[in-house]
Amino acid sequence: MKKLLDTPISRRAVLGAGVASASLLAMPSILRAQDKSIKIGVYGGYFKKSFDEHIFPEFTKATGIAVESVAEPTGEAWLVQLEQAAKAGQAPADLSMMSQTSVLKGQSTELWAPLDLAKIKNSANLIDHFVNEYPDGRVAGIGAVAWYITLVTNTYAFPTAPDSWAAFWDPANVDKLGLLALASNSFLLEVTAKTFMGGTNALDTEEGIEKAFAKLAEVKPNVRLWYRDEAQFEQALKSGEIPMGQYYHDVTGLAAAEGQPVRSTFPKEGGIQDSGSWVLSRASKKSDEAHAFIDHMSQPAVQALMSRKVGTSPTVKRELLDLTPEEFAAVSSDIAPIIPRYDLYTTKADWINQKWTELIVG
Repeated sequence: MKKLLDTPISRRAVLGAGVASASLLAMPSILRAQDKSIKIGVYGGYFKKSFDEHIFPEFTKATGIAVESVAEPTGEAWLVQLEQAAKAGQAPADLSMMSQTSVLKGQSTELWAPLDLAKIKNSANLIDHFVNEYPDGRVAGIGAVAWYITLVTNTYAFPTAPDSWAAFWDPANVDKLGLLALASNSFLLEVTAKTFMGGTNALDTEEGIEKAFAKLAEVKPNVRLWYRDEAQFEQALKSGEIPMGQYYHDVTGLAAAEGQPVRSTFPKEGGIQDSGSWVLSRASKKSDEAHAFIDHMSQPAVQALMSRKVGTSPTVKRELLDLTPEEFAAVSSDIAPIIPRYDLYTTKADWINQKWTELIVG
């Protein structure tokens, strides 16, 4: 989502002009390399277009492995498709980028083939929480991309940026908020726990969750819109009709760069860091290619490329990146993030959704 940088001409392209005879001798190995391929599922639309243009070609250049990209449907439809296909011994995609809740649900049926970190040397670069594990310690997934949901404001309505999520509860902000409509995508229970209850560990018990619900219910008079349509809230934020809320950091930054009166703030409690992981279908016959791809994607240089070209937050450690402070701030923050409690949306999904409807959006 960030400005597109000129792609440098590869050494392979430059050298290729003067080595025709050598390339003829090397042809059999080149053809064998090109025979290698892998199907990779990614979120559709802009995201897939960016990967097709900037990310997959670099992997193929580096490894000779061709990529066939597959646009994943939204929600859990792709999880269901992968599960049904795996039962028939088929893989609509070998590797898929999956939400954390879907990764957990797939683990429950052993849908993901365990990954071997010995074949993913660059996994040592990852921030710890971007390695997904089965309960017995086998690796189920590796962090692919991350993004932030932050506190956003209209700069005309709020000349000074709030510094805490507690602003959502401020009586001065009656009827001014736009918040995501679901417990499992707003992560407002986690925000409540981090802001008022000492951290998301407060959600370890049902008693703690009920306390978080009670505190979160106090925000209701301030909410103008519980939104499912992101574009609806974005437009209302720009116009000042709904001058505060939660939204995506990178998208808000793009709007601000275009001159819109909006800002994204990382509160002192941290932004909400959501993410997708690479997972390998148990039906896939492309384990070697999959490990090569994940290893490639876990390089700091590739994660920096993704930040610049796709607008995602890096999954590798900050000190390994060559991003400038401005480039890093466009996609991430050094403030420790709020990590969603994805486990709650698998083990207690029905109960939480019922409480959410009764106490929050009902």
